[in-house]
Amino acid sequence: MSRESSKHKSNVTFGLLLLIAGITALGGVRHMNAQETAIRVEPPNWWAGMRNPRLQLMLYGKEIANYTPEIKEEGVALDSWHPGASANYLFLDLSLDPGLEPGEVEINLARRGFPDQEVSYEIRTRQRAGEDLVGFDASDVIYLITPDRFANGIPENDSVSGMREQGTDRSDDYARHGGDLEGIRQHLEYIAGMGFTAIWPTPLLTNDMPRTSYHGYAITDFYQVDPRFGTLQAYIELSKEARRKGLKLIMDQVVNHCGLSHWWMEDLPFSDWINYQENHEKGQPITVTNHRRTVNQDPYAAEADRILMEKGWFVPSMPDLNQDNPFLATYLIQNSIWWVETLQLGGIRQDTYPYPDKDFLARWAREIMEEYPNFNIVGEEWSTNPLLVAYWQDGAPKRDSYRSYLRTTMDFPLQKALVDGLTAQETWGTGLIGIYEALANDFHYASPRNLLFFGDNHDMDRLYTQLGESVALTQMALAFILTTPRIPQVYYGTELLMENSAKPGDHGLIRSDFPGGWEGDLRNGFTGAGLTSQEKEMQLFLRKILKFRQRSPAIHKGETLHFVPEDGVYILARSLKNETVVLVLNKNEGPVTVPLSRYAELGLSGKPMNEILSGKTVIWSGSLTLKEPGAYIYTTE
Repeated sequence: MSRESSKHKSNVTFGLLLLIAGITALGGVRHMNAQETAIRVEPPNWWAGMRNPRLQLMLYGKEIANYTPEIKEEGVALDSWHPGASANYLFLDLSLDPGLEPGEVEINLARRGFPDQEVSYEIRTRQRAGEDLVGFDASDVIYLITPDRFANGIPENDSVSGMREQGTDRSDDYARHGGDLEGIRQHLEYIAGMGFTAIWPTPLLTNDMPRTSYHGYAITDFYQVDPRFGTLQAYIELSKEARRKGLKLIMDQVVNHCGLSHWWMEDLPFSDWINYQENHEKGQPITVTNHRRTVNQDPYAAEADRILMEKGWFVPSMPDLNQDNPFLATYLIQNSIWWVETLQLGGIRQDTYPYPDKDFLARWAREIMEEYPNFNIVGEEWSTNPLLVAYWQDGAPKRDSYRSYLRTTMDFPLQKALVDGLTAQETWGTGLIGIYEALANDFHYASPRNLLFFGDNHDMDRLYTQLGESVALTQMALAFILTTPRIPQVYYGTELLMENSAKPGDHGLIRSDFPGGWEGDLRNGFTGAGLTSQEKEMQLFLRKILKFRQRSPAIHKGETLHFVPEDGVYILARSLKNETVVLVLNKNEGPVTVPLSRYAELGLSGKPMNEILSGKTVIWSGSLTLKEPGAYIYTTE
């Protein structure tokens, strides 16, 4: 047994905790299930047959650090235990035998002069082996959803008694609007019918914050679904039904920070559980990060800048978690694995990837990928510098020999180049040339096909707004996103030309309600009722590409060949065996004739090519006449 010598300094009372937990007067041996006990146990359960036999339990209860644990269960070894600096925490290190049978493990807690306590901890049967959980890849197209703004399936859970933020107000862009898990579940048919193969909802865990908590990134309980979104069972059912419809479920997770109202903030386990903890406990001003993410790679970075970047709080309402604390590091890794196993996930999106301790991130990703070797994780590195993005992808050579174990990063550099290139005038070095040259940076990436590519997301202006509300440019952007060697992601409502042009940069407006997600909506994107002809045409345009993409191995894993743009036309091809897909982006306002002799190395001369958007067939010979600006996709299929 080992002990943490530092002492917790706060004088927290247990009044509220006792009320919530329902702790009764001690008397005799107490025998309780871990989910029902006055003693909080996290993770709340585990599974037999995991590749990693080690498990660390965090027990939380009044003066529990003064108890001595004992486990006599066959197949479970109690290797050590560690009292927290707060007397209300006790950490148990267990080893589980490979042949351990599922069932209840009895944990006895003894303290001289007090009755023993017993907790029953459940070891469950795994639904399937870890290698059978397959993560998202370049054959998928991900539909990103802000759940509070997508669809309200159960209006009764819009306001939950006892939570800090009450009610909904759809007229307020920063209030809760009532979208929930059931709303997503009810419209899985629409999502799958559009041709998407994966869904990524922003975080659905409890955000019990006083205001503006609809987005989900200020988590106040890492093991609880926010009751305004629904229940754990509803989350599980969403995952099951999504799989039945051919949709992988990606979970948005946050290991960098938590919400200021997290339950442990009034009684932290150790003196270094969060960064700048002493300032927080003394009520002093909080040190905020400098957001200088380059310190992770910069060989000349000052140590002071590195420390401030990693340890500074993201914002004052989100305490920065200190992954240097080994108990917290293990807690976060096990939490991620618990959700993968519980929901049978098809991937994780990790928020603010460069902000935590990068050695911890490597361990976090490695342990997940060891448990689920066919899984996938995407890390958010919001940088338009491809050198920085490439650094985080596993397999890229690095000066500091850092190994990330991260398969996918987000391609912000190509996103910016795409928007800039489509909106710029066509000159020698701008316009389509900018897109072409940005894609040429793929030589620097370990695996370009594993980058996540998008036109917009929940933190950016809507794609239609970025492109000046040009339908043609929006269609060109989507066609490029969906044919390049990438994993594409589309933000909900893009198919309906949703915009935030009145208030660029306004996050509340960027996350507007999907029309038809609320009873009484006059417009309905799910059924088409009340939509304009432009909105319907965009929806059909995207559906056609997505459906084609689903059956195109050339786009999923084919070779890429592109030609230097000329005269406002950019041609890119994807080829695999007998299938060739050719994307033509045309920025010319009037009709243009494109001589095809320049593209002879595509090997398509004289072949019939089907244009998937118009349904017309052309013979790839002589020249190609493009009557309007926009995207054209030809295939030998």
